[in-house]
Amino acid sequence: MTFDLDFFLFQILPYISLAVLFLGSIVRFDRDPYSWRSKSSQLLRKRQLMWGSVLFHVGILVILVGHAVGLLTPIQVFDALGVSHSFKQVLAMTAGGIAGVFCLAGLLLLLHRRLFDPRIRANSSFADIAVLVLLLAQLCLGLMTITVSMHHLDGHEMVKFMEWAQHVVTFRAGAAEFVRDVDVIFKLHLTLGMFIFIVFPFTRLVHIWSAPVFYLFRHQYQIVRRRES
Repeated sequence: MTFDLDFFLFQILPYISLAVLFLGSIVRFDRDPYSWRSKSSQLLRKRQLMWGSVLFHVGILVILVGHAVGLLTPIQVFDALGVSHSFKQVLAMTAGGIAGVFCLAGLLLLLHRRLFDPRIRANSSFADIAVLVLLLAQLCLGLMTITVSMHHLDGHEMVKFMEWAQHVVTFRAGAAEFVRDVDVIFKLHLTLGMFIFIVFPFTRLVHIWSAPVFYLFRHQYQIVRRRES
């Protein structure tokens, strides 16, 4: 019996990566809650941080939301709304490309600070730098997929990824068959994405779970009083 790499990467690995992502995050929060932070380097050097952080976070949020909506929304919903596969493909390429450029610019600024500022470099762990490099590699692969997608403007390739993702999250067999014949760039992009899920609980990325979303919908205002002299 020969080893089926595609079956392992796109049928088995997704569940391994998701299990490590969620269970690892829970265990870390329970066992080492004081390490659950973004480890910001703002106090060491503010230069480049604002632009780098804003560009990176805006870009990555648009990308993540776009991936989630684009991959996990049932195809029947788009058909019912009259959204063609070709339009969805062009929209994903355009919005993803713009967000990717924003994210790339911010990520390069953040990585430059980590590598070339002596104080920040001295206070950065291997994981701090490695996770930025992994995100940079993943982002570059994602941008490279746009050039490949330009040859599939009918949207047929995107449907394959939608079917793959929806088969995975609904625990259905045969998910790997949908992406078995796609371009190697897409396979690398998917595989590296799942690897990032695996290392997620062991890096500063865990601070994503603590995003202050509910702060935007709070019912009470914070009252700040001027201190009496």
